[in-house]
Amino acid sequence: MNYTFYHQYLGFTKLSQLFRILHIITFIANIISGDKMIISIIRTLLLYAFVILAIRLMGKRQISDMQPSELVVTLIVSDIAAIPMSNTSQPLLSGIIPVLVLIACEIIASIIMMKNRKFRGLICGSPITVIEDGKLMQNEMKRLRMSTEDLCIQLRQQDIFSLDEVQYCIVETNGKISVLQKPEKRTVTLENLDITVPDTKLETVVRSDGELLQNSLRLCKSDKQTVDKILYKNNVSIDDIFIMTLDGGGNYKIITKEN
Repeated sequence: MNYTFYHQYLGFTKLSQLFRILHIITFIANIISGDKMIISIIRTLLLYAFVILAIRLMGKRQISDMQPSELVVTLIVSDIAAIPMSNTSQPLLSGIIPVLVLIACEIIASIIMMKNRKFRGLICGSPITVIEDGKLMQNEMKRLRMSTEDLCIQLRQQDIFSLDEVQYCIVETNGKISVLQKPEKRTVTLENLDITVPDTKLETVVRSDGELLQNSLRLCKSDKQTVDKILYKNNVSIDDIFIMTLDGGGNYKIITKEN
């Protein structure tokens, strides 16, 4: 009886030890998993900042304004950066070095395209005229694989609802169209009417949420002292400004924050 009880006691002891070992293993696994998660977050943040820097080096453009070579590089960069971001066993440099190579190639290609017209035509193509002197160039549209529906959609986006209004229509290398309307359909300007108006110069936002914007001051050829004088004249505190605009002629507008 005592012998049986002793064996049961040993069994429970071994089971308890086993549970303790499993608990320790689980605890260690959680620590390792947590470390991997932290590493993954850090790598993601580093690659995010690096990819933004890389895209900035290529220049400020929207996706729709990119040339074919720029679009290809952007897509490849995003794919390459995703590999070390999701796979922590992959060295971080395996994502950074290929991106640097691609960006360097794109910058070098851009410089060559500025100097060599033939190379630019080879990489980016050339603008193609699809409407010439009011005539629809069907062969050019077939070459572009552009349907009349596609053309009409882009014309409507420029407030042109009839092909009869168009004298010239050119498809640029980024896929957008440039349109010259027929003379009788063009908007009348003040120059056509022989009317002169005073030039108010460029209006810019010089203070936004109280912050002074130096670049805007440069554009409207003004300075901080001029802005401070205007605020003093109108008895407005800097902290109360939501937005303030100013033009080269000294005209301004101040919108204060709502309480």
